[in-house]
Amino acid sequence: MPMRIVLAGYNIDAELVAEAAARGLDPRALTPETISAAYARISRNPAPVDELRGQARQEVAKARASNEQIVFEMGHASVAEHAVLNFDVMGVSRLAIEAIEQFRLCSYTEKSQRYITLQDDVVLPEEIAEAGLEERFRHLVAQQSRTYHLLYEKLREHVFTGEPAGRTGASCAPGGPVADKVRARALEGLAKEDARYVTPLAVEGQLGLTLNARNLELMVRRLAAHPLREVRGVAAALVEQARRVIPSLLRRTDEPRSEGRELARLTATLLDAEGEQTLPGDTGAVQLVGSAVDGDVRVVAALLHGASTQPWLACQERAQSLSVEERADVIRAALRAAGPHDAPPRALELVALSFDLVLSASCFAQLKRHRMATLVPQRYQPELGCTMPDAISRVGLTQEFQRVMVESTRLHDAIAARAPHAAPYALTQAHRRRVLLQMSARELYHFSRLRQDHHAQWDIRALADRMLHLARQELPLTLMLACGKDRFDEMRRELFDD
Repeated sequence: MPMRIVLAGYNIDAELVAEAAARGLDPRALTPETISAAYARISRNPAPVDELRGQARQEVAKARASNEQIVFEMGHASVAEHAVLNFDVMGVSRLAIEAIEQFRLCSYTEKSQRYITLQDDVVLPEEIAEAGLEERFRHLVAQQSRTYHLLYEKLREHVFTGEPAGRTGASCAPGGPVADKVRARALEGLAKEDARYVTPLAVEGQLGLTLNARNLELMVRRLAAHPLREVRGVAAALVEQARRVIPSLLRRTDEPRSEGRELARLTATLLDAEGEQTLPGDTGAVQLVGSAVDGDVRVVAALLHGASTQPWLACQERAQSLSVEERADVIRAALRAAGPHDAPPRALELVALSFDLVLSASCFAQLKRHRMATLVPQRYQPELGCTMPDAISRVGLTQEFQRVMVESTRLHDAIAARAPHAAPYALTQAHRRRVLLQMSARELYHFSRLRQDHHAQWDIRALADRMLHLARQELPLTLMLACGKDRFDEMRRELFDD
């Protein structure tokens, strides 16, 4: 058979499906289940794939029965990955979004609290109302909102004057008038990104969510077991919407997958809850807590292995015998063709580094987007302090900022005594948590490109700078070209003077 590549399907707006149904088209024929059923038949049916899809479209009920048998009875769950859905997720808290976005193989585009001026919309958790703290909660979020708008106006005035500022606070423009609307929006964004540190984790957000049916079922099962009622409500809403379109691919959504409760109880008996804490400085803490022995040697061996036909042990022995400069030559050869947007060779995934981080909620919101990393967060801990943008002190609003932090922490503690899981709703994006993070050397390159670039937000850029400083001590050769995109050409010229 000659090569044929056929566009089998693509995502369409659900309202177009409704319009088609209103014009007489059977909406059952528009389900992505027919594609998953057709693809499931490829392994046992010699007919061309496009013919299999045609058969499935004509026999939707049969396709659904086939899906259920193949996915759930025979255990070929990957078939469900061919059905892809999009969800508009609106009116959920910043805290609930963290729960939604913990899943690695899904796609998210979230309302940016850096670029959009926040309004006063917050989620009122049922747990807080039932605990009799609704009035205090409303009073606090009103205070947080007032302070946000005060900070925004003062910071906006500050950045537009062009006063100098370091990159640990709001960045200000060089002196002189604002030339155009693009520059004006950029300056306003700098004010917004620092003002948002006083906003609560209860602030409303929205996102676009894209995922396949297999990951949807996993997401729903985990969210359905979440301690927060709001998050469990997200799980129920996702199932209700998805069942209209892919009923044959959702069977286990009524089986919540609870993780961590038994472990939490056991951990409480094994560790001292009041044990020694490593408290961060003004901008957080970064500790390198795990690295591969002879990481550069291992990377060189992996590169030799991928470019040869030799077994791993032979490549490893050869890499160990090379001089430092010879190893550098191997890594340079592997990186030479890379551009600022290219990923380095997959061989770099064989070496990983682990970090113990203390960072703000604002910084965590950005870090969690690096889904190929391994991220194990703890709960928010007011005891770890808060991160205050330097620009806030420069505009003379330190006391106003700190007042919000104190009141937020007090209400957090009051809620924790009655509804522990809901307490973080009262905290702000300046409050901190501890995170265990592991990244391969390959992912560190990607992280560096994005987060050490001069366009990166100052909080996560400071984190990236500290992480890469420590990482280079362990992998000086492997990470020789790790930098922000803005410095890539310069560093490349230094390494490859040809």
